[in-house]
Amino acid sequence: MDTTLRRLLGALGEPLVEVAVAPAGLDVPLAGLSIVDPDDEPDRHPGQLVLLIGARGRDAVAAVHAQARSGAAAVAVKAGGAVDPLRSAAADAGLALLLVRPDVRWERLESLARDVLDDGGSGEDVADREGDLFSLAQTVALLTGGIVSIEDTASRVLAYSRSDSDTAQVDELRRRSILGRQGPEVYLRMLREWGVFDRLRAGEDVVEIDEHAELGIRRRLAVGIHAGQRQLGTIWVQEGASPFAERAAEVMLGAARVAAGHIVRRRSRAPGARFRHDLVAGLLDGRASPGLVAGTFGLDEHTTALVVAFAVRADDSAVHELSVAELSDVVSVHAATYRRAALTAAVGARVYAVLPDVPRDQAEGALTAMCTEVVTIARRRTGVRVQAGIGSAAAGLAGVPGSRGEADRVLDVIGDVMGGDVGGDVAVFADIRAEVLLTQTLGLLAASPDLRDPGVARLVEYDKEHRTDLVGSVVAWLDAMGDVRAAAKRLTVHPNTLRYRVRRAVAVGGLRLGDPRTRLVLHLQLLTAEREMGDRRAP
Repeated sequence: MDTTLRRLLGALGEPLVEVAVAPAGLDVPLAGLSIVDPDDEPDRHPGQLVLLIGARGRDAVAAVHAQARSGAAAVAVKAGGAVDPLRSAAADAGLALLLVRPDVRWERLESLARDVLDDGGSGEDVADREGDLFSLAQTVALLTGGIVSIEDTASRVLAYSRSDSDTAQVDELRRRSILGRQGPEVYLRMLREWGVFDRLRAGEDVVEIDEHAELGIRRRLAVGIHAGQRQLGTIWVQEGASPFAERAAEVMLGAARVAAGHIVRRRSRAPGARFRHDLVAGLLDGRASPGLVAGTFGLDEHTTALVVAFAVRADDSAVHELSVAELSDVVSVHAATYRRAALTAAVGARVYAVLPDVPRDQAEGALTAMCTEVVTIARRRTGVRVQAGIGSAAAGLAGVPGSRGEADRVLDVIGDVMGGDVGGDVAVFADIRAEVLLTQTLGLLAASPDLRDPGVARLVEYDKEHRTDLVGSVVAWLDAMGDVRAAAKRLTVHPNTLRYRVRRAVAVGGLRLGDPRTRLVLHLQLLTAEREMGDRRAP
């Protein structure tokens, strides 16, 4: 799937490029990238982004027209000299024009742009987004409250967070790094003397570096990205206008583990993002062999494993789709923080985290706290409600589909009550097992209308015709096991009123409330009717 111009700009943006004109809008797909000198022989570049080197301002006008004839979708030109003629030429040719800062190195822009294009996807495919370092950098920036750069071991920037709204806070070190230049040598020497690079190579400790105003360097946090004993790179988070978030260090640890998987896949391209996603999705629904999954991700096939399911509650389909994509980013970082070997995948409208090597007590505080934080942050980020269901711990990876099924059922239940008295936005299967089983039982009754007692149907019709609530009154009385005062208090009516309603319901429906088995069946059928009436009233 081609990357769009909007996707590319969303990743790169300031301080490298800005859009001067985009006649066809920003959702133009980009099929690749080419570097062209105005003196080169004419060639075809259909749907590509062309980096036009060797000409600026008015001198590049003819080259812009030539690239339009070549079929290019966009052209990038160094901002220097007269810009208006370039804008007019691009607009006339129907070509998107990107202006590149004069101090940006072409090889730096080419490297970063190719990374975005190679990661692919217009943002519509959640599986493709999982391997996107730019998306990860943006997520880390949100969760830490800082400004993020992800670098390899040679200090080359691989990705960074957008900082358009906070440009005044971007220090010289970050600016120079993104532009492809080394930071101040005196500062780099200080980092070496303090042992910062040694600590980043040695392990997963998050290193704090103090501000040095005399060098124009703000406070930073850094964490090494590792695959086993080998360092692959570093995540640097510069402090912005506000202090770091309270749990910034934990977020960075999880992000480093997610980044490691991406960098390894980038180098080997096996398994790729799509293969990884499909394998996790196959484990969740029982199609993939637990042995294959264990071998691919370096897990113990027989380790305990638990599934957490997250769901976005949004009616608008476009908002829902975007929110699921962003939720995937947040879940992947937090899940990796909780368990190094966590596996995540979006399947349909839900995002799943498979957490290996978990305690048998899946309701432990750390897990529910992690899920609560994901729900809170995802809601703050997307503006829509997010809920989480936690399944039971399974004895091995073969039990993952069962744990996933429990997590899904929890989401179904708390989705129906939307955060009522059954667990709020985060719930554990063991805690609401009765409600889950009741919901499934009522679903079976609702799907078999031929099994219903005709007396219940008469009560429903009576309530609709006379605008009464005999069904709700009998349910409250049965819920209270015949305690009239308790049921009346719940309904906020006088006990005598409730006694009259129950007598009236018995008369209208011919209910036999004296027989225990009949009473149980009536209770279930009345609950089904009550929920169906609630669904009809909801719109």
